[in-house]
Amino acid sequence: MATIAAASTYTAIFTTHLPLCSTAKTASFCRFALPYLPPRVSASAFSTSFKFPESKRSSLLQVKASSSEESSIDTSEFLTELKEKWDAIEDKTTVLLYGGGAIVAVWLSSILVGAINSVPLLPKVLELVGLGYTGWFVYRYLLFKSSRKELAEDIEELKKKVAGTE
Repeated sequence: MATIAAASTYTAIFTTHLPLCSTAKTASFCRFALPYLPPRVSASAFSTSFKFPESKRSSLLQVKASSSEESSIDTSEFLTELKEKWDAIEDKTTVLLYGGGAIVAVWLSSILVGAINSVPLLPKVLELVGLGYTGWFVYRYLLFKSSRKELAEDIEELKKKVAGTE
């Protein structure tokens, strides 16, 4: 019943606000007025008959804070360790150059990704390429037990190369 009344009110409001121009000559440039929205329904109209008692409601909202010495971070200890590591570095300018280069590389890559993302069709094509490569990787390395062993061996070999133990 309420939906019928709301629908008839909406149709009555919409039909009274038809085009603002009346001649056929200006009809191509005619603008339509938007219909008015019905008033908002208050939250009390949607309330349920079930309500928590006050003691139950307040117990649900209680938060207890605990202090634990193990979970706190000792900043002075962290800073002293950081200072010791910085003092142990012999070539500080190289570290600063590498760090600055890394920041510039991240900044440039974000600009590049933004530019690629603004091209209309390219992001979807790159998503398809990524999905295809993911499917190939799963088929090649993860589907069968022998290929998973091969992947694990390749990863271990790469770890040794990076660590310099090979």
